[in-house]
Amino acid sequence: MKSILICMGSSCFARENRENLGLIEEYLRSHKLEDSVRIEGSLCLGECAEGPNLIVNGNRYHQVNAEKLKEILDKELLPI
Repeated sequence: MKSILICMGSSCFARENRENLGLIEEYLRSHKLEDSVRIEGSLCLGECAEGPNLIVNGNRYHQVNAEKLKEILDKELLPI
């Protein structure tokens, strides 16, 4: 199963991960991936200066905004 770990520490949460979580959930619904991707929250990934941060399938992503998020999800979750 594919996985997304989203930092919900105060810095990342305030710097777009609150919005990113909603975008991730909508992306999974629209691509019918809800049952094949596990989303987890983390209190802090320890990289606050690089935030907002998330880890998708073990790959770390930093400074994730809405535009970057779609590219990341397409790359990590959609078949080639």
